[in-house]
Amino acid sequence: MKAIYLDNNATTPLDPRVLDVMLPYLAEHFGNAASKSHRFGWIAEEAVEKAREQAAQLIGVTAEEVIWTSGATESCNLAIKGIAHRYHEKGRHIVTQVTEHRAVLDTCKHLEDQGFRVTYLPVDVYGQIDLDRLQDAMTEDTILVSIMSANNEIGTVQPIAEIGKLCKDRGVFFHTDATQAFGKIPLSAGQRSEVADGMGIDLLSASGHKMYGPKGAGILYLRRKNPRVLIEANIHGGGHERGLRSGTLNVPAIVGFGAAAEICMKQMEGEAQRLGRLRDKLFSGLEARLEDIVLHGPPPRGHAAQRLPNTANISFRHVESESLMSMLEDIAVSSGSACTSATPGPSHVLKALGIGDELIYSSIRFSLGRFNTEEEIERTIERIAETVRSLRGEIGAERRATTT
Repeated sequence: MKAIYLDNNATTPLDPRVLDVMLPYLAEHFGNAASKSHRFGWIAEEAVEKAREQAAQLIGVTAEEVIWTSGATESCNLAIKGIAHRYHEKGRHIVTQVTEHRAVLDTCKHLEDQGFRVTYLPVDVYGQIDLDRLQDAMTEDTILVSIMSANNEIGTVQPIAEIGKLCKDRGVFFHTDATQAFGKIPLSAGQRSEVADGMGIDLLSASGHKMYGPKGAGILYLRRKNPRVLIEANIHGGGHERGLRSGTLNVPAIVGFGAAAEICMKQMEGEAQRLGRLRDKLFSGLEARLEDIVLHGPPPRGHAAQRLPNTANISFRHVESESLMSMLEDIAVSSGSACTSATPGPSHVLKALGIGDELIYSSIRFSLGRFNTEEEIERTIERIAETVRSLRGEIGAERRATTT
Protein backbone atom coordinates (compact mmCIF):
# COMPACT_ATOMS: atom_id res chain seq x y z
CA MET A 1 0.00 0.00 0.00
CA LYS A 2 1.28 3.47 -0.90
CA ALA A 3 2.96 5.39 1.91
CA ILE A 4 1.21 8.49 3.24
CA TYR A 5 3.24 11.69 3.42
CA LEU A 6 2.12 14.05 6.21
CA ASP A 7 5.34 16.01 6.78
CA ASN A 8 4.78 18.88 4.36
CA ASN A 9 6.10 21.51 6.77
CA ALA A 10 9.51 19.84 6.45
CA THR A 11 9.38 19.84 2.67
CA THR A 12 6.78 19.37 -0.03
CA PRO A 13 6.86 17.11 -3.07
CA LEU A 14 7.62 18.84 -6.34
CA ASP A 15 4.41 19.60 -8.21
CA PRO A 16 4.56 17.87 -11.64
CA ARG A 17 3.48 21.14 -13.27
CA VAL A 18 6.50 22.84 -11.72
CA LEU A 19 8.82 20.10 -12.93
CA ASP A 20 7.51 20.48 -16.48
CA VAL A 21 8.42 24.18 -16.44
CA MET A 22 11.87 23.48 -14.98
CA LEU A 23 13.00 20.69 -17.31
CA PRO A 24 14.05 22.86 -20.29
CA TYR A 25 16.36 24.85 -18.01
CA LEU A 26 18.10 21.67 -16.86
CA ALA A 27 19.00 20.78 -20.45
CA GLU A 28 18.81 22.97 -23.57
CA HIS A 29 18.42 26.35 -21.76
CA PHE A 30 21.55 25.95 -19.63
CA GLY A 31 22.87 29.50 -19.92
CA ASN A 32 24.15 31.70 -17.11
CA ALA A 33 21.67 34.50 -16.38
CA ALA A 34 24.61 36.87 -15.89
CA SER A 35 25.94 36.26 -19.41
CA LYS A 36 24.84 39.36 -21.32
CA SER A 37 26.58 38.79 -24.67
CA HIS A 38 24.66 35.88 -26.21
CA ARG A 39 21.19 34.33 -26.44
CA PHE A 40 21.94 31.49 -23.99
CA GLY A 41 22.37 34.05 -21.24
CA TRP A 42 19.45 36.16 -22.45
CA ILE A 43 17.06 33.19 -22.30
CA ALA A 44 18.18 32.37 -18.76
CA GLU A 45 17.89 36.00 -17.64
CA GLU A 46 14.41 36.29 -19.13
CA ALA A 47 13.29 33.17 -17.22
CA VAL A 48 14.75 34.50 -13.97
CA GLU A 49 12.95 37.84 -14.36
CA LYS A 50 9.65 36.13 -15.16
CA ALA A 51 10.00 34.05 -11.99
CA ARG A 52 10.86 37.18 -10.01
CA GLU A 53 7.59 38.74 -11.18
CA GLN A 54 5.64 35.59 -10.29
CA ALA A 55 7.12 35.56 -6.78
CA ALA A 56 6.43 39.27 -6.34
CA GLN A 57 2.78 38.95 -7.35
CA LEU A 58 2.10 36.39 -4.64
CA ILE A 59 2.84 38.96 -1.92
CA GLY A 60 1.81 42.10 -3.77
CA VAL A 61 5.21 43.69 -4.28
CA THR A 62 7.23 44.79 -7.30
CA ALA A 63 9.69 42.45 -8.97
CA GLU A 64 12.54 44.86 -8.23
CA GLU A 65 12.01 44.20 -4.51
CA VAL A 66 12.69 40.44 -4.78
CA ILE A 67 16.22 39.11 -4.20
CA TRP A 68 17.01 35.48 -5.08
CA THR A 69 18.73 33.34 -2.44
CA SER A 70 19.32 29.62 -1.87
CA GLY A 71 16.42 29.36 0.57
CA ALA A 72 14.75 30.87 3.61
CA THR A 73 17.66 30.21 5.98
CA GLU A 74 19.99 32.30 3.85
CA SER A 75 17.26 34.91 3.43
CA CYS A 76 16.78 35.23 7.19
CA ASN A 77 20.53 35.56 7.69
CA LEU A 78 20.78 38.17 4.95
CA ALA A 79 17.85 40.16 6.35
CA ILE A 80 18.84 40.18 10.02
CA LYS A 81 22.60 40.51 9.66
CA GLY A 82 22.12 42.90 6.75
CA ILE A 83 20.02 45.30 8.81
CA ALA A 84 22.23 44.95 11.89
CA HIS A 85 25.43 45.75 10.04
CA ARG A 86 23.92 48.55 7.95
CA TYR A 87 22.22 50.40 10.81
CA HIS A 88 24.47 49.57 13.79
CA GLU A 89 25.29 53.25 14.26
CA LYS A 90 21.58 54.02 14.62
CA GLY A 91 20.93 51.25 17.14
CA ARG A 92 22.03 47.81 18.29
CA HIS A 93 18.78 46.33 19.59
CA ILE A 94 16.70 43.61 17.90
CA VAL A 95 13.37 42.11 19.00
CA THR A 96 12.25 38.59 18.13
CA GLN A 97 10.28 35.78 19.80
CA VAL A 98 11.28 32.57 21.55
CA THR A 99 9.46 30.29 19.08
CA GLU A 100 11.29 31.41 15.95
CA HIS A 101 13.02 28.94 13.67
CA ARG A 102 16.72 28.40 14.37
CA ALA A 103 17.53 30.36 11.21
CA VAL A 104 16.43 33.45 13.14
CA LEU A 105 17.35 32.46 16.71
CA ASP A 106 20.90 31.35 15.88
CA THR A 107 21.44 34.44 13.73
CA CYS A 108 20.37 36.63 16.65
CA LYS A 109 22.65 34.70 19.02
CA HIS A 110 25.52 35.32 16.61
CA LEU A 111 24.79 39.05 16.62
CA GLU A 112 24.70 39.04 20.44
CA ASP A 113 28.29 37.77 20.31
CA GLN A 114 29.07 40.85 18.21
CA GLY A 115 27.67 43.24 20.81
CA PHE A 116 24.06 43.55 19.71
CA ARG A 117 21.25 43.26 22.25
CA VAL A 118 18.32 40.95 21.51
CA THR A 119 14.95 40.75 23.27
CA TYR A 120 13.22 37.36 22.98
CA LEU A 121 9.49 37.84 23.51
CA PRO A 122 7.55 35.07 25.24
CA VAL A 123 4.37 33.61 23.74
CA ASP A 124 1.05 32.59 25.28
CA VAL A 125 -0.34 29.04 25.49
CA TYR A 126 -1.47 29.34 21.85
CA GLY A 127 1.95 30.43 20.62
CA GLN A 128 1.14 34.11 19.98
CA ILE A 129 3.09 37.13 21.15
CA ASP A 130 1.53 39.91 23.20
CA LEU A 131 1.41 43.11 21.15
CA ASP A 132 1.67 45.28 24.27
CA ARG A 133 4.88 43.48 25.23
CA LEU A 134 6.23 44.04 21.74
CA GLN A 135 5.44 47.75 21.97
CA ASP A 136 7.08 48.01 25.39
CA ALA A 137 10.16 46.12 24.16
CA MET A 138 10.93 48.66 21.44
CA THR A 139 13.28 51.47 22.45
CA GLU A 140 15.14 54.29 20.73
CA ASP A 141 17.93 51.76 20.14
CA THR A 142 15.71 49.21 18.33
CA ILE A 143 16.45 48.80 14.63
CA LEU A 144 14.65 45.55 13.77
CA VAL A 145 11.73 43.34 14.80
CA SER A 146 11.77 39.80 13.38
CA ILE A 147 8.59 37.75 13.95
CA MET A 148 7.68 34.71 11.86
CA SER A 149 4.38 34.74 10.00
CA ALA A 150 3.41 31.18 10.98
CA ASN A 151 5.09 28.60 13.17
CA ASN A 152 6.52 25.47 11.60
CA GLU A 153 5.77 23.17 14.55
CA ILE A 154 2.33 24.22 15.83
CA GLY A 155 0.98 26.32 12.95
CA THR A 156 0.26 29.47 14.97
CA VAL A 157 -0.26 32.52 12.74
CA GLN A 158 0.95 35.79 14.23
CA PRO A 159 -0.96 39.10 13.86
CA ILE A 160 1.42 40.32 11.15
CA ALA A 161 -0.50 43.45 10.09
CA GLU A 162 -0.72 44.66 13.70
CA ILE A 163 2.98 44.01 14.25
CA GLY A 164 3.78 45.86 11.04
CA LYS A 165 1.78 48.89 12.17
CA LEU A 166 3.53 49.00 15.56
CA CYS A 167 6.91 48.87 13.85
CA LYS A 168 5.96 51.54 11.34
CA ASP A 169 4.73 53.85 14.12
CA ARG A 170 8.09 53.52 15.85
CA GLY A 171 10.25 53.72 12.71
CA VAL A 172 11.58 50.18 13.23
CA PHE A 173 12.17 47.75 10.37
CA PHE A 174 9.98 44.64 10.38
CA HIS A 175 11.22 41.29 9.04
CA THR A 176 9.07 38.17 8.88
CA ASP A 177 10.17 34.62 8.22
CA ALA A 178 7.24 33.64 6.01
CA THR A 179 8.57 30.18 5.13
CA GLN A 180 5.47 28.31 6.32
CA ALA A 181 2.91 30.97 5.37
CA PHE A 182 4.12 31.78 1.84
CA GLY A 183 1.63 30.32 -0.61
CA LYS A 184 -0.64 28.93 2.12
CA ILE A 185 -2.31 32.06 3.51
CA PRO A 186 -2.60 35.62 2.12
CA LEU A 187 0.41 37.85 2.72
CA SER A 188 0.53 41.40 1.40
CA ALA A 189 3.85 43.09 1.81
CA GLY A 190 3.83 46.08 -0.51
CA GLN A 191 1.88 48.96 -1.97
CA ARG A 192 0.94 46.82 -4.93
CA SER A 193 -1.35 44.90 -2.54
CA GLU A 194 -5.06 45.48 -2.14
CA VAL A 195 -4.38 46.41 1.49
CA ALA A 196 -2.95 49.92 1.68
CA ASP A 197 0.80 49.57 2.17
CA GLY A 198 0.33 45.85 2.73
CA MET A 199 0.97 44.48 6.21
CA GLY A 200 3.81 46.85 6.99
CA ILE A 201 6.41 44.16 6.20
CA ASP A 202 9.81 45.58 5.25
CA LEU A 203 11.70 42.32 4.72
CA LEU A 204 10.27 38.84 4.07
CA SER A 205 11.95 35.44 3.72
CA ALA A 206 10.52 32.41 1.90
CA SER A 207 11.66 29.13 0.37
CA GLY A 208 10.54 27.25 -2.74
CA HIS A 209 10.53 23.73 -1.34
CA LYS A 210 7.81 24.50 1.20
CA MET A 211 5.30 25.32 -1.56
CA TYR A 212 5.74 22.43 -4.02
CA GLY A 213 8.73 24.01 -5.72
CA PRO A 214 12.35 22.80 -5.77
CA LYS A 215 14.96 22.94 -3.06
CA GLY A 216 17.74 25.46 -3.59
CA ALA A 217 15.72 28.61 -4.30
CA GLY A 218 14.38 31.23 -1.93
CA ILE A 219 13.64 34.91 -1.83
CA LEU A 220 14.21 37.95 0.30
CA TYR A 221 11.68 40.72 -0.22
CA LEU A 222 13.28 44.10 0.44
CA ARG A 223 11.04 47.17 0.56
CA ARG A 224 12.13 49.91 -1.84
CA LYS A 225 10.11 52.88 -0.56
CA ASN A 226 8.18 54.16 2.46
CA PRO A 227 10.77 53.39 3.81
CA ARG A 228 13.57 52.29 1.51
CA VAL A 229 15.36 49.41 3.21
CA LEU A 230 19.12 49.10 2.76
CA ILE A 231 21.14 46.10 3.93
CA GLU A 232 24.75 44.94 3.95
CA ALA A 233 25.55 41.91 1.78
CA ASN A 234 26.59 38.61 3.36
CA ILE A 235 28.12 37.07 0.23
CA HIS A 236 30.49 39.04 -1.99
CA GLY A 237 31.92 38.31 -5.42
CA GLY A 238 30.38 39.26 -8.73
CA GLY A 239 27.74 41.75 -7.68
CA HIS A 240 24.72 39.59 -8.52
CA GLU A 241 21.25 40.51 -7.24
CA ARG A 242 21.95 44.23 -6.93
CA GLY A 243 25.20 43.42 -5.15
CA LEU A 244 23.32 41.91 -2.21
CA ARG A 245 23.78 38.22 -2.97
CA SER A 246 26.66 37.30 -5.24
CA GLY A 247 26.85 33.92 -6.94
CA THR A 248 25.65 32.31 -10.17
CA LEU A 249 21.87 32.02 -10.04
CA ASN A 250 20.27 28.56 -9.85
CA VAL A 251 18.13 29.15 -12.92
CA PRO A 252 16.15 25.85 -12.96
CA ALA A 253 15.26 26.18 -9.26
CA ILE A 254 14.34 29.85 -9.65
CA VAL A 255 12.09 29.01 -12.61
CA GLY A 256 10.47 26.35 -10.44
CA PHE A 257 9.99 28.82 -7.59
CA GLY A 258 8.16 31.18 -9.91
CA ALA A 259 5.92 28.46 -11.32
CA ALA A 260 5.12 27.19 -7.82
CA ALA A 261 4.27 30.72 -6.64
CA GLU A 262 1.88 31.23 -9.56
CA ILE A 263 0.10 27.94 -8.84
CA CYS A 264 -0.22 28.81 -5.15
CA MET A 265 -1.69 32.21 -5.99
CA LYS A 266 -4.38 30.61 -8.15
CA GLN A 267 -5.24 27.77 -5.75
CA MET A 268 -4.62 29.28 -2.31
CA GLU A 269 -8.17 29.99 -1.14
CA GLY A 270 -9.69 26.69 -2.22
CA GLU A 271 -6.70 24.67 -1.08
CA ALA A 272 -6.71 26.30 2.35
CA GLN A 273 -10.36 25.37 2.82
CA ARG A 274 -9.74 21.79 1.68
CA LEU A 275 -6.72 21.31 3.92
CA GLY A 276 -8.53 22.86 6.87
CA ARG A 277 -11.33 20.33 6.50
CA LEU A 278 -8.87 17.43 6.30
CA ARG A 279 -6.90 18.70 9.30
CA ASP A 280 -10.07 18.98 11.38
CA LYS A 281 -11.19 15.53 10.21
CA LEU A 282 -7.86 14.12 11.34
CA PHE A 283 -8.06 15.57 14.84
CA SER A 284 -11.76 14.84 15.31
CA GLY A 285 -11.23 11.25 14.17
CA LEU A 286 -8.34 10.69 16.56
CA GLU A 287 -10.18 12.42 19.41
CA ALA A 288 -13.20 10.13 18.88
CA ARG A 289 -11.06 6.98 18.99
CA LEU A 290 -8.49 7.82 21.65
CA GLU A 291 -8.48 9.26 25.14
CA ASP A 292 -5.74 11.48 26.50
CA ILE A 293 -4.74 13.36 23.36
CA VAL A 294 -3.88 17.06 23.36
CA LEU A 295 -3.84 19.52 20.45
CA HIS A 296 -1.11 22.14 20.83
CA GLY A 297 -1.31 25.73 19.61
CA PRO A 298 -4.57 27.50 18.75
CA PRO A 299 -7.77 25.50 19.35
CA PRO A 300 -9.61 24.21 16.28
CA ARG A 301 -12.27 26.89 16.52
CA GLY A 302 -13.70 29.67 18.66
CA HIS A 303 -10.52 31.61 19.42
CA ALA A 304 -8.89 34.68 17.93
CA ALA A 305 -5.55 32.89 17.54
CA GLN A 306 -5.23 31.52 14.04
CA ARG A 307 -3.68 28.28 12.81
CA LEU A 308 -2.27 27.28 9.44
CA PRO A 309 -4.90 25.25 7.60
CA ASN A 310 -2.59 22.25 7.18
CA THR A 311 -0.96 21.86 10.61
CA ALA A 312 -1.87 19.94 13.78
CA ASN A 313 0.58 19.13 16.57
CA ILE A 314 -0.90 16.45 18.82
CA SER A 315 0.38 14.71 21.96
CA PHE A 316 -0.65 11.15 22.76
CA ARG A 317 -0.26 10.73 26.51
CA HIS A 318 1.64 7.66 27.77
CA VAL A 319 3.20 7.07 24.33
CA GLU A 320 6.66 8.22 23.22
CA SER A 321 6.50 9.86 19.80
CA GLU A 322 9.69 8.11 18.63
CA SER A 323 8.17 4.71 19.43
CA LEU A 324 4.96 5.65 17.66
CA MET A 325 6.77 6.87 14.55
CA SER A 326 8.92 3.74 14.39
CA MET A 327 5.74 1.67 14.08
CA LEU A 328 4.28 3.92 11.37
CA GLU A 329 6.63 3.01 8.55
CA ASP A 330 3.91 3.73 5.98
CA ILE A 331 3.02 7.18 7.41
CA ALA A 332 5.52 10.04 7.34
CA VAL A 333 5.09 12.47 10.23
CA SER A 334 7.45 14.41 12.46
CA SER A 335 8.08 14.84 16.17
CA GLY A 336 9.25 18.42 15.75
CA SER A 337 10.96 20.75 13.31
CA ALA A 338 12.81 18.79 10.63
CA CYS A 339 15.59 21.38 10.62
CA THR A 340 16.32 20.78 14.32
CA SER A 341 15.44 17.11 14.65
CA ALA A 342 19.15 16.22 14.91
CA THR A 343 19.38 18.32 18.07
CA PRO A 344 18.61 16.32 21.22
CA GLY A 345 16.21 17.71 23.77
CA PRO A 346 12.59 18.79 23.85
CA SER A 347 11.12 21.16 21.26
CA HIS A 348 11.87 24.77 22.15
CA VAL A 349 8.53 25.75 20.63
CA LEU A 350 6.45 23.45 22.82
CA LYS A 351 8.59 24.39 25.83
CA ALA A 352 7.74 28.04 25.23
CA LEU A 353 4.02 27.19 25.44
CA GLY A 354 4.58 25.90 28.99
CA ILE A 355 4.13 22.25 28.00
CA GLY A 356 5.87 19.63 30.15
CA ASP A 357 8.46 17.21 28.86
CA GLU A 358 6.12 14.21 29.07
CA LEU A 359 3.68 15.78 26.60
CA ILE A 360 6.46 17.14 24.43
CA TYR A 361 8.05 13.72 24.00
CA SER A 362 4.66 12.28 23.07
CA SER A 363 3.91 14.91 20.41
CA ILE A 364 3.53 14.33 16.69
CA ARG A 365 3.34 17.04 14.03
CA PHE A 366 0.96 16.36 11.18
CA SER A 367 1.41 18.74 8.25
CA LEU A 368 -0.91 18.06 5.33
CA GLY A 369 -0.32 19.02 1.73
CA ARG A 370 -1.69 19.46 -1.77
CA PHE A 371 -1.58 15.79 -2.67
CA ASN A 372 -3.16 14.34 0.48
CA THR A 373 -6.62 12.80 0.08
CA GLU A 374 -9.55 12.16 2.38
CA GLU A 375 -8.93 8.42 2.05
CA GLU A 376 -5.36 8.92 3.29
CA ILE A 377 -6.60 10.83 6.32
CA GLU A 378 -9.07 8.05 7.14
CA ARG A 379 -6.29 5.47 6.87
CA THR A 380 -4.06 7.61 9.08
CA ILE A 381 -6.73 7.91 11.76
CA GLU A 382 -7.21 4.14 11.91
CA ARG A 383 -3.49 3.30 11.83
CA ILE A 384 -2.54 5.80 14.52
CA ALA A 385 -5.47 4.93 16.78
CA GLU A 386 -4.61 1.24 16.54
CA THR A 387 -0.89 1.83 17.10
CA VAL A 388 -1.37 4.18 20.06
CA ARG A 389 -3.75 1.75 21.74
CA SER A 390 -1.27 -1.06 21.15
CA LEU A 391 1.60 0.93 22.66
CA ARG A 392 -0.55 1.79 25.65
CA GLY A 393 -1.39 -1.88 26.11
CA GLU A 394 -5.09 -1.29 25.60
CA ILE A 395 -5.53 -3.83 22.79
CA GLY A 396 -3.84 -6.62 24.77
CA ALA A 397 -5.91 -5.79 27.83
CA GLU A 398 -9.13 -5.94 25.79
CA ARG A 399 -8.16 -9.31 24.32
CA ARG A 400 -7.37 -10.73 27.73
CA ALA A 401 -10.68 -9.46 29.07
CA THR A 402 -12.64 -11.17 26.30
CA THR A 403 -10.93 -14.55 26.88
CA THR A 404 -11.56 -14.68 30.63
